[in-house]
Amino acid sequence: MKNNGMALDVPLISIRYARRFLRFTQKHGISGTIVLKEARIDPALLDNPDAFLTMRQLLTMLRHADALLKDDTASFRFGQELDLQGHGLLGFALLRQQDYRKLVNMVVQYLRVSLPIMDMEIHCTGEDISIRLHDSWELGELRPFVTNIYMGSIHALASLVCRRFTFEYDYPCPAKASSFQHLGEGIEMKFNCEHNRVLLPLSGRQARDDDATVANYLATARSQEQAQGDESLKVVIQVRHEIRNAPGRDSTLERVAAKLGMSPRSVRRHLSLSGFAFSGLRNEIREMFATRYLVDTDMALEKIAEYLGYSDQASFSKAYRGWTGHTPGEVRRNAKVPPPSWDSAEEEHQNVPDGETPSRPGH
Repeated sequence: MKNNGMALDVPLISIRYARRFLRFTQKHGISGTIVLKEARIDPALLDNPDAFLTMRQLLTMLRHADALLKDDTASFRFGQELDLQGHGLLGFALLRQQDYRKLVNMVVQYLRVSLPIMDMEIHCTGEDISIRLHDSWELGELRPFVTNIYMGSIHALASLVCRRFTFEYDYPCPAKASSFQHLGEGIEMKFNCEHNRVLLPLSGRQARDDDATVANYLATARSQEQAQGDESLKVVIQVRHEIRNAPGRDSTLERVAAKLGMSPRSVRRHLSLSGFAFSGLRNEIREMFATRYLVDTDMALEKIAEYLGYSDQASFSKAYRGWTGHTPGEVRRNAKVPPPSWDSAEEEHQNVPDGETPSRPGH
């Protein structure tokens, strides 16, 4: 039975997955600010480890990212980044499981709880395991994208015990099917099948030397990585705080590092470990302030530019358009008309004529 209606607005998905997804899209040249704005997700939510997204927010975020990525394999590759560490610290316990059928079953049960977009059903026949995906929500045209996130994550997790995978899809082969050949060794893709499922022949598993020792080593190493990641995330939050307090010309890496009692190199390293860059954080915060001033005040564009550290209005306007896809004048003008409803927002953006140059306030 598929969920719909009011269930779309119930917080279900850990913000951890949104952070991971935004890092992935940023690596492919897509602004996380734009993706968050389209989904109406407050960027500040990313700093709250206990926050959850609604299914409506998540699907809107994925839908817009899918349109911008324009890559049939992107969601599978994102799924491959959702390994044990990607799903959270609890996943490390799986490494200590030496019964491989039980391990795969634990993977499935863990995914069902932590990422409840699709449901999964597991069947074991001898040394062969099949994992079948079931739709839990009306995903529409986003269904292949979400399916491949699951397929990629299953591949990353089950690679601990399996070297050959057959991925079956119940929809036609994408136009660029040849690109699927580069997703990893031992992967076979089949389309127009009866179900969406993964076949895992454990009988072909390559033995490792002293599996228990390797598993314990990996668990310890990744736990240390997680601890280091927690410390780095604290630095990210501190950097955000300093930039928000002074988003103008004082918001340089050197000055922020000095306020934190750290070297610029150390700050840069912590940000990198958490998947961020200083310039990206600064641009995100400047965009937030700029939009507030444009929408909620009549402050002249020259003054906004000066407050945010730009030498002139033209530089600010160019930067703002790069962040949001709109000029400051467009945003200020649109703020003076009644805001569009959720369903009509995307349509209204699409109806803005290409190349239109809006008049600037006060000119």
